[in-house]
Amino acid sequence: MTDKLSVLKKYYGYSSFRPGQEEIIDNTLSGRDSVVLMPTGGGKSLCYQIPALIMPGCAIVVSPLIALMIDQVQPLQANGIPAAAIHSNQDEHDNQDILYQAIQGKIKMIYISPERLMIEMPLIAERVNVSFVAIDEAHCISQWGHDFRPVYTNLKVIKQMLPGVAIMALTATADRLTRSDIAAALSLNNPFMWIGSFDRPNISLSVLSDPGKKNRLRIISSLIQKYHMDSGIVYCLSRKKTEEMHKALAELGYKSICYHAGLPPQIREEAQKAFVNGEVQVVCATIAFGMGIDKSNIRWVVHNNIPGNIESYYQEIGRAGRDGLPAEAILFYNFADIITRRSFVEDSGQREINEEKLDLMQRYAEASVCRRRILLSYFSEERNCDCGNCDNCRNPRKKIDGTIYAQKALSAIVRINASEGMHTIIDILRASTRAEIIQKGYHKIKTYGAGRELYPMEWNSYMLQMIQLGLIEVAYEDNFHLRPTEYGMKVLRGQERIMLSAYEPQKYGSNRKKSETISKPRLTPDEQLMENLKVMRKEISQKRGIADYMIFSDATLTDMVKRRPKTIDEMSRISGVSELKLAAYGKDFLGVVRKFLGLSRTEIGTSQKESLILFNSGMTPEEIAKIKNVTVSTVYGHLTLWIDDDKLTDFRRLVSSKDYNTILNEFTKDPENAYVNLKETYSIPPHIIRAAQAERRWHNRNSNDLK
Repeated sequence: MTDKLSVLKKYYGYSSFRPGQEEIIDNTLSGRDSVVLMPTGGGKSLCYQIPALIMPGCAIVVSPLIALMIDQVQPLQANGIPAAAIHSNQDEHDNQDILYQAIQGKIKMIYISPERLMIEMPLIAERVNVSFVAIDEAHCISQWGHDFRPVYTNLKVIKQMLPGVAIMALTATADRLTRSDIAAALSLNNPFMWIGSFDRPNISLSVLSDPGKKNRLRIISSLIQKYHMDSGIVYCLSRKKTEEMHKALAELGYKSICYHAGLPPQIREEAQKAFVNGEVQVVCATIAFGMGIDKSNIRWVVHNNIPGNIESYYQEIGRAGRDGLPAEAILFYNFADIITRRSFVEDSGQREINEEKLDLMQRYAEASVCRRRILLSYFSEERNCDCGNCDNCRNPRKKIDGTIYAQKALSAIVRINASEGMHTIIDILRASTRAEIIQKGYHKIKTYGAGRELYPMEWNSYMLQMIQLGLIEVAYEDNFHLRPTEYGMKVLRGQERIMLSAYEPQKYGSNRKKSETISKPRLTPDEQLMENLKVMRKEISQKRGIADYMIFSDATLTDMVKRRPKTIDEMSRISGVSELKLAAYGKDFLGVVRKFLGLSRTEIGTSQKESLILFNSGMTPEEIAKIKNVTVSTVYGHLTLWIDDDKLTDFRRLVSSKDYNTILNEFTKDPENAYVNLKETYSIPPHIIRAAQAERRWHNRNSNDLK
């Protein structure tokens, strides 16, 4: 197939492209290099998969992780696309067989790591007809990128060894410096540059100042209960915190798994498989988890600790709501995490860059303005209005005169010679009697107890704002002690006044054990149908041993709920229902909708209609029989009925001209023995004979000359 829209509908079930996809595809088809920046869930994969299916030869897709490769290849194979991955987790004989099939032209896409590509590059360059090369997660090649990987720099040899082959570099997270660095590092020739919008308006953004361990669990529990048929991710800073969170959620009765780099590879693989297949509700993980996961029904992401930079944060929250439906991203912000992150920065190989990136992440967490505008601004995308879907937009915080609070805090800092961190300052203001306060004599200073009227959480909120506003600085090089700035001293002396956002206690959900949940809320008709469709999807996924989202995404199920198809024809027009999936699952989901509408589960002639739809899409009777798991004779029987109903006229794809003329001649000479003669003398099977007779009847009805 050479028409990109036909390929899109046939293999993916969509009738139109998303913004940018068609332009990127056209440039690749013309042989031009390209750099593609498209947010997670924006449809990057289609940008190289569609041209790979259209162009002669095999596309090479460079991918950094084995899990990412598998996650990409499985859905392609499920859609009938000849794709494969070469990696160390499978038998070497299988890897070599894949290369041999590529040489023979039997594979359209090979996924491979940059390390393995360097090994196989001479063979690929010499013997494989490479259509083009796609480099996923291309930000890894840039030293300015948040996930720089030195091995990616070796990819510059692609242009040297495959000089006439186009390269497409793709990433979801790259700031301005990283973008230009990608093109230069790969030696791209006048690349087409597509910078898609980084806006993911379906993701609700929230930041909560450290609510404490119990309230964190309440919030996560409420998300699990709210999206009980979907899934979520809790990202933690360390392996220990990951395991603690997993244990706490499991004790509450939730289906949780743990994932971090310290686990054996087999355990990590099993955990990821369980999550992708929908066997668990939540995965507690470090940042080692998630890159490239194409699971579309992740409805929420919680950051238990602050990420080290905005790129990582954006990439991680982008794993929620890939289907475009509503999703939630919550960040728990604790100043202690900033201190831990600072220590990581000191040990990194790029201290200045990483320190600046962490500063920007901290400002995002502490901001009181529209959070989406901050994110978009970071990626050089302007927005002139607030988003309305972040905590600061939904609940604008009231302003109060915070001068007195600031003076109390600054006075405490000055009186102890800027020798303590935030928590000790708060303890002094609240007249804490813990041993360290008394031993150091802090209970004797004039400011001791001056802030008794505020709770610790209130002081924590106000002091973070004072740091953000520039009244106080953190001496990272001196045990993170707090120091007053010149501006802060003006406030302390009464020369300046400041306004602070009023502290508002957060409302948290219940941490009731799952088994103690009293009753489910009453569902609307649309919600009930959606749940019924998800139950069917789960049954099929468990029966076939594949991930539920690989059957149909939540967005496709939502379209079914909205349009409520009653026939197989109507089901074929649902967004995301490809021809192969229509044949494999169409009847099951159609049955759910029809039952919900009070109709009989099975539409009359459903199987016959499937055969016609698949035949009209360009599939052969043999391909249809394989998909539907029926005999070729059965498919011919279906199609013969459609000839008699004047719905099918593409006769030569069913019966060759030679066979048709032979069949007509035999029936003219000896109609009584024609079947036997045709079978024994010409080896023409009965279903071909019946199709030829149906064609003759069609010609007779339509007064055409017999062919």
